[in-house]
Amino acid sequence: MKLSEIKKYLATAEAVNFELPNGTMVPENFHVTEIGVVTKHFIDCGGTVRLEKVANFQLWDANDYDHRLKPRKLLGIIALSEKVLGIEDLEIEVEFQSETIGKYNLDYNGKNFLLLFKHTDCLAKENCGIPNDNNKITTSTCCAPGAGCC
Repeated sequence: MKLSEIKKYLATAEAVNFELPNGTMVPENFHVTEIGVVTKHFIDCGGTVRLEKVANFQLWDANDYDHRLKPRKLLGIIALSEKVLGIEDLEIEVEFQSETIGKYNLDYNGKNFLLLFKHTDCLAKENCGIPNDNNKITTSTCCAPGAGCC
């Protein structure tokens, strides 16, 4: 979900609720402790230099049990971060504490914002001999000397 989409949903939402991938809800007394831009500048296993940017929302489960973040308040926090940080219409990544800091993609089902699992992936499948149809390959194909990956 992009920043423009969450603003559209918040404009008509009655509440701000986040649902974890296992169906449990982030406690209602959560705080949005940060909104920012995370930039990742890296090289993939095929040698391609890449630059990724996401709008990052950090949720924190506080001991402030009387706190309830309203849609209008979150819209204000987003507007301030856009103004001060110059945040573009980026994809949103949400951080939330579980056993460690979990990073999630974001979706909306008309009532709740859904935290979706993120997954790793090989960005240079053609250099690693990985078929696009996700069929399994043998170790000798991918990790052979000079194969360009692993």
